[in-house]
Amino acid sequence: MSTVSTPTEPRGERVSRALVRDVRLPGGAGTLALVTIDNGLDHTKPTTFGPLGIASLHEALAGVQTRVAAGEVQAVAVTGKPYFLAAGADLSQIASVTGRDAALALGQGGHAAYELLHTMGVPTFAFVNGVALGGGLELALNCDYRTVAADVRALALPETGLGLVPGWGGAYIVPRLVGIEKALDVILTRPATNKPFNAAQAAEIGLVDTVLGAADFLEESIRWAARVLSGEVVVERRELDDQATWDAVAAGARKRLDAVIHGSRPAPYRALDLVAAARTASREEAFAAEDVALADLIMSDEMRSSVYAFGLVSGGKKPVGAPDKSLAQPVTRVGIVGAGLMAAQIALLFAQRLGVPVVMRDLDEDRVAAGLGAVRSTVERLTASGRMTEGTAARLLGSIHGTTDIAEFASCDLVIEAVTEILDLKKRVFAELETVVSPTTILATNTSALSITAMAADLQHPERVVGLHFFNPVAAMPLVEVIHAEHTSAEALATGFAVAAKLRKTAVLVADRPGFVVNRLLVLLLGVIVDAVEGGTPVEVADRALRPLGLPMPPFELFDLVGPAVGLHVLTSLREDLGDRFPRSPGLEKLVADGTRVVLPAPAKGLPKPVDPAIQAVFGEPREGALDEAGVLDSVLTALTVEIGHMLEEGVVATPQQIDLCMILGAGWGFHLGGITPYLDRTGYSERVLGRRILPDGVANVPA
Repeated sequence: MSTVSTPTEPRGERVSRALVRDVRLPGGAGTLALVTIDNGLDHTKPTTFGPLGIASLHEALAGVQTRVAAGEVQAVAVTGKPYFLAAGADLSQIASVTGRDAALALGQGGHAAYELLHTMGVPTFAFVNGVALGGGLELALNCDYRTVAADVRALALPETGLGLVPGWGGAYIVPRLVGIEKALDVILTRPATNKPFNAAQAAEIGLVDTVLGAADFLEESIRWAARVLSGEVVVERRELDDQATWDAVAAGARKRLDAVIHGSRPAPYRALDLVAAARTASREEAFAAEDVALADLIMSDEMRSSVYAFGLVSGGKKPVGAPDKSLAQPVTRVGIVGAGLMAAQIALLFAQRLGVPVVMRDLDEDRVAAGLGAVRSTVERLTASGRMTEGTAARLLGSIHGTTDIAEFASCDLVIEAVTEILDLKKRVFAELETVVSPTTILATNTSALSITAMAADLQHPERVVGLHFFNPVAAMPLVEVIHAEHTSAEALATGFAVAAKLRKTAVLVADRPGFVVNRLLVLLLGVIVDAVEGGTPVEVADRALRPLGLPMPPFELFDLVGPAVGLHVLTSLREDLGDRFPRSPGLEKLVADGTRVVLPAPAKGLPKPVDPAIQAVFGEPREGALDEAGVLDSVLTALTVEIGHMLEEGVVATPQQIDLCMILGAGWGFHLGGITPYLDRTGYSERVLGRRILPDGVANVPA
């Protein structure tokens, strides 16, 4: 591989230095040069590679190679500071690149440094002592052998989820180590689901060679390396998959990409192209192709949006506008009004994460029993799968209590209502609660669209009411919208944020406006889709229209997940509050009245559920001149742009970034979209509809 010159210091790079020391190998096996990657910060600041860090590694390895040639070193190993090998490339440095030549140099620089591990002249080892992501894992992959500490829980190549490819050898080396089928799981599937490997899983598929105890990991790794050098330990490598298998798996993966993301972003396709070609390409050819792909993607808007989105999610643990943490009240017992599906999920989450007693209350014993049964069923499923111990399960089931007696909320510090979305009903619930709870109890609502100010209007203490809008499924969805009603106190708001943090959720402060953020935009999207069908667009055409966005699921599958009755209720509520921007749909009303299922089963696991064409009969025959796929997409994007303009004017959130964070975490919208506003900016909708960009040029796109 070609070398690169030492770069001038990029702004903001925290340089990860490569520090070398000699270690005497046991058994007289000679000297091991141990290279430790360390950014000089504590374990809360992950080690990453920018241009200067790569240059430091290159310089250190080149120096070691000179000593190898002189016979001074018999083996080389790389490891990291405590808890980290390396968390990959410094995304802020990548996103600051302004030209393709500089982008190409980033890939070439990494390859040039890592290739020294391959051409060192003596065996090379990676001692994976902690997190190894992206370029960090590729650092290990370029070594001849790999050990991993048993407590390591994050080994992954997440690049395709960030608009990139594994561009420092991953696309070439991984399929050779683990086979093409597992390689595509590593490179394509797991980044989409954000599921890194732990140490045992990585060893099972062959990403690493052995798992060693964490307590004395470095010493054990050195001893293991000595046994490899002596021949006592022999590591077998799998044979390369035959060409027919390679081609068939790659073709199947391409069909799956087409079915799931529909060409909406380039990175997964470029990664697949690299893996598909890796069997017959030479190492030099493959690495050159990785450099080209990386350079192209770095200079794409999708990658810049992905880095922007990653930054939002990473920074989301410090919520904008949250009150001082010291104002939060202690929560030692939680009450939940209702025992339905959402209530049961919320109860289990609180019992798990807060470790406090939880009481669910409903109107009769049958409903209470059903709620407790739902909790028990979830716990039993987690236990059976090995994700929960019997002891933990017993503790959780013992901490969740059901009742029909509202007086049991008297000792609760926080009570959350999760009853049917009817304003008068919720007002009655709060009025009744106020007669039994203590003066300091915080009252919260999980409403998805209704006015919290109206809910609390008749209370003696409306200031104690705050919105905590969870998303379904509660355990999996990382967002909580914390709603500030007109009279919500700083103490109630601070308690809401503190609880969300303890639940390991990202909280976003939202004003008390109809639908808040996620539901206001998602339900509008669904309303525009069904309105197009009402106007004569075939349901199957409307269901395909949003494919260019690469959303987690097509619109009618989303309707099915939300529940058509719930979707219709929220759509109706938003239309009453916000006007005809939220259209009425007689067809949807009939579907709900008849209880008609709107989607067919997925053709295969993990593939989208298509709309059932039979529901066309409810909307009438398609008509000439109706919107086609492009027209439906244009209508949706125009409507979303208009609505975001209104939301920003209304002060629903403090910044457009908060809208994007909500759409990423609450609706599962891809990083490549940047949430929503970067996509509207780069496709011209913001300027065409609002007369201006939403975000400044260059924040989430390649600057013009």
